[in-house]
Amino acid sequence: MTFNSLKNRNALVTGAGGTMGRAVVAGLIEDGCRVALIDVNAASMASLEAAYGQAVLAVACDISDPQAVHAAHALVEQRLGPIDVLVNNAGILSNNKIEATSASEWRRVMGANLDGAMFWAQAVVPGMKARRWGRIINTSSLAAKTGGLTAGTAYSVSKGAMSALTFSLARELAAFGVTANGIAPAYVRTPMITEQLTEAQRQELLKQIPVGRFCEPEEFAHTVRFLASPLSGFITGEILDLNGGLLMD
Repeated sequence: MTFNSLKNRNALVTGAGGTMGRAVVAGLIEDGCRVALIDVNAASMASLEAAYGQAVLAVACDISDPQAVHAAHALVEQRLGPIDVLVNNAGILSNNKIEATSASEWRRVMGANLDGAMFWAQAVVPGMKARRWGRIINTSSLAAKTGGLTAGTAYSVSKGAMSALTFSLARELAAFGVTANGIAPAYVRTPMITEQLTEAQRQELLKQIPVGRFCEPEEFAHTVRFLASPLSGFITGEILDLNGGLLMD
């Protein structure tokens, strides 16, 4: 058994068109996977399709809609085959604190950040259990543990719930050879950092991060690859911190 023995496994990555999703897709393909690209924005996946050809299958899907997830899953299984590795990576940021959070914003954030992960887990778990092998990797956040240093209420709560979903899946699926783990990154170099925070906010954050820099998308992708590896089969129900020492627990 080797680290890159994911050859001919099928992976599915939500939020595949974003910065972190693209890095994950590239890493899993390098490890031998065929990858289903799931994103609400079909145009954002065009360059990935052009770059990787038959190694990927792109499907536009609103993951907050259970019927859309059901249809997308059926298409992926028909075209690519059963899913062995699920990476619930899609998410949206809200910086609004409790008094500024509207009911519609709350539902929108929960739909993208939590509901979609649950719907996709529901779709792939029966097959993983039947084959007695699977990996579910959920993107949580430092905000789940801190209440949100810069993130808002809805975002922080959605990521806390994502961690709880991870624990629940891990407990339920361990006996079937299926692991469920999460990653809690802090301040990955994505548009959430480069566009949605001010320069003053970025500089203040860098002062608080012991390693003195932001996380690179490839570092996040490497962590996904580690948890997807057959050699990580004895790890389940963990939330792996990826925060440069910002929070140590």
